Amino acid sequence: MSQAQLNSPKSWLVFGFAILAYISAISQRTSFGVAGIQATERFDASAQILATFSVVQLVVYAGAQVPVGLLLDKFGPRILITCGALLMAAGQAFLAISVNVPMGLAGRVMVGMGDAMVFVSVLKLLPLWFSGSRIPVLTQLTGTFGQLGQLISLFPFHMILLGVGWSAAFSIMSGFAFATFITTIAFVRNGKNWNGHGAGEQETGSRISQAWKQPGTRLGFWTHFSTAFMINTFMMTWGYPFLVEGQGIDGALASGLMAVFVVVAIVLGPILGALTARHASQRSNIALSIVGSILALWAAVLLWPGQAPLWILVLLMVAIAAGGPASVIGFDFARTFNPPRVLGTATGLVNTGGFIGAFVTIYVIGFIMDMLHKANGSVGELYNLPAFRVALSFQFVMALLGMAFMVIERRKARRFLAEQ
Repeated sequence: MSQAQLNSPKSWLVFGFAILAYISAISQRTSFGVAGIQATERFDASAQILATFSVVQLVVYAGAQVPVGLLLDKFGPRILITCGALLMAAGQAFLAISVNVPMGLAGRVMVGMGDAMVFVSVLKLLPLWFSGSRIPVLTQLTGTFGQLGQLISLFPFHMILLGVGWSAAFSIMSGFAFATFITTIAFVRNGKNWNGHGAGEQETGSRISQAWKQPGTRLGFWTHFSTAFMINTFMMTWGYPFLVEGQGIDGALASGLMAVFVVVAIVLGPILGALTARHASQRSNIALSIVGSILALWAAVLLWPGQAPLWILVLLMVAIAAGGPASVIGFDFARTFNPPRVLGTATGLVNTGGFIGAFVTIYVIGFIMDMLHKANGSVGELYNLPAFRVALSFQFVMALLGMAFMVIERRKARRFLAEQ
């Protein structure tokens, strides 16, 4: 593709429909999070079983990232976005008719597999259609606009779920995913600049090893781990029950609070994109500062005597939401440290970070909630504020682990650059 074709109107058309597919993916991913209370009733589920739905989805998502990265390097973004949309449509349709836990889990597995194919594929499209100077900002915009999918799950989906029921709500989500399957086929192209980098069995292992050996890939992984796991934990499983059952606010207000995530992403995403483009040496410090602010607000809410006031819950939403745009910094590390032939693989490796952290955290929180309920003789409500205080504190363990490895890998990355 000539330089004249980069940043062209067609570039923006392709980018726009790829973003639509990602918006759909985010809405499919987070839809179960606002259906947690209904899922508990539909499947007669304990906290651990409820957590298992999200954990299974995240395990599939994280486990698929490296294979997806390899396929992406070989076949290109268009095929993977198309297949991802179709898988998510099938998964949500299956969840719509599910009447027991195994059926529900099967649906979430398909959603997780499809979701895994979309984001890294959209990122792979950017250098094929845009010049390098625009890519950091467009990377942030991808994450920013993708968060509009949360609005879909928080409002229209949630209203349909409460008003019409489970099957209708998830069927409509399936239809949305299928619509993006059609639009991707019609409008998304890899572009003339695309050259596949297929790998044989022996080269596959070498490519993964090559990407992981780059300190920037490992720094990107731990950056994504530290910044993204708390937002995934909150949005995918425990945020809505915590606000409604733990903090005692009604469902509409809880959805409104969680919508703050989208506003923060829209405002902060472009700012972080510009900052990382202009001050590349400060990328890790920006990410560490945001993680620190999230932990400070969580400490304030969990230590607050009784239910926290609304203003501090809003601040908590803002802090957690900032982790979304901050997690995109991890992909910028992968981009600047890896050659194009392994960039899809490196991006996939980085993208596992926040989801590995999330599925561990989601499951452990559910385990702690169930243990506390059993210790109380299974008397009273399963979801209550004292139990949430103990269980959600596990996030501090995971965050400190991630931050420690960020500092370690940052030192190695800087040493690597100094030696070049």
